[in-house]
Amino acid sequence: MGGGRTAEGLHLRAERARANRLRRLLDSEKALAAALLAPGLAILVLLIAYPFVMALWYSLTSIRVGDAGTFVGLANFSKAIDDSIFQTAFRNTLFYTFWATLFKLLLGMYLALLLNRHFRFKRIVRASMLLPFIVPTVLSAFAWRWMFDPTFSVMNWALYHAGMITDRLPFLSSGDWAMWCAVAVNTWRGTPFFAITLLAGLQTISPDLHEAAALDGANAWHRFWHVTWPLLLPVTLVVVVFSVIQTFSDFQLIYVLTGGGPANSTHLIATYAYQIGVNSGLLGEGAALSLFMFPVLFAVVWLQLRFLRRTEVT
Repeated sequence: MGGGRTAEGLHLRAERARANRLRRLLDSEKALAAALLAPGLAILVLLIAYPFVMALWYSLTSIRVGDAGTFVGLANFSKAIDDSIFQTAFRNTLFYTFWATLFKLLLGMYLALLLNRHFRFKRIVRASMLLPFIVPTVLSAFAWRWMFDPTFSVMNWALYHAGMITDRLPFLSSGDWAMWCAVAVNTWRGTPFFAITLLAGLQTISPDLHEAAALDGANAWHRFWHVTWPLLLPVTLVVVVFSVIQTFSDFQLIYVLTGGGPANSTHLIATYAYQIGVNSGLLGEGAALSLFMFPVLFAVVWLQLRFLRRTEVT
C-alpha cells in the first residue's frame, strides 16, 4: 500500500511539474514570439534564402538543362562582363530605372499635392488613381503594345489625323524609341503608388505650419520647399527605395512590351537573364547574369537608408 501511494504521489508531482513547465512556456514572451515568427521565417527560407543560395551555386557552375555541369568559379561572371548584349542590358536597366523613378516621383508629387486639396468627388478621384497600379502588368503591357504597334498603332493614327506627323513613328521598331516607350509605360503604372503614398504623408503635416509660413510672407513654392518637402522627405525616400528595387528588377513589362527587341536593344538584366537561363537552358550563365542586380540594389538601398537615418537624426 505504501509503495502504491508513493508511486501515485510521484506520478502526480511529475504531472504538476509538466503542467508548470507548459504554463511557463505559454506565458513566455520569447516562446510566443518564436511561435509567431516561425511561419514567416519558414516562408523566407523556402522562397527567398534557398533560391538565392541555389542561384549562387548555379552561377559558379556550368549547369544547363539536362546536364549537372561542373564547377567553373567566376567564369560565368567574366563571360557576362565581356558580353556586349549584357553591357547594353546593364546600361538599359540603369537608364530605365533612373528616368522611370524620376518621372514617377515628379508626377506622383504633383498629383499628391492636387489630391490633398478639397474638391468635389475627391474620394472617387483618389480611388480611380489606383486603377493603373491594380491592373495586372501583363494585361496593361499588352494594351500598350497594341497602342504602340507599328502597323495598327492608335497613337500613330491619332497623331497623323491631328496633323502632327506625316509618317509613322517607330515606337517599338527603334531601340531608342522603345526604351522611352517602356519608361512611359512604367511611369504610367507606378505613378499612382507614389501619389497615394505621398498623399498619406502630406496628410500627416499640420496645416498650422503652412498658415504660419504664409503669415510670414512665404509663397506657395517657399512653403513647399521649406515646410512640406523636409517633412515629406522620409516618406519619399522609402517610396523611392521600393520603386528602385521594383523597377531595376522589372521583367514583365519589358518582356511583354518589346521582348528585349528590336535586335536585343531593350533588354534589361532580368529579361536577358531569363533569355539565357530559361530560353537557352544555360542555367549557370543565367544565374550569374541575374546576380549582377544584387550588389547594385544593395548599394542603392544602403545609401538611401543611410541618408534617411541622417535626416532623422538632424
